[in-house]
Amino acid sequence: MAGSTQLVRWGGRRLSKRMTRAVPWVGMAIALAGFAAAVRRKGMLGGTFDTGLNAVPFLGAIKSAAETLSGRDLIPDRAAAH
Repeated sequence: MAGSTQLVRWGGRRLSKRMTRAVPWVGMAIALAGFAAAVRRKGMLGGTFDTGLNAVPFLGAIKSAAETLSGRDLIPDRAAAH
């Protein structure tokens, strides 16, 4: 029984290490997937800057937390054209 417990722990550590390396890439892929929508809402400069901030691993998380706590975007949407 002790051998299987050690095997499970070893597998968990290995998976954890692999996921730690993958998280920044996954976050960047999610940010880039929303690039077109951000450009439509915020304009080319604002959308590019917003996506760039979101793509940086820890900075994007801090930006999202600040936006959630404040209840508004740090980079506002452009005015709607009528």
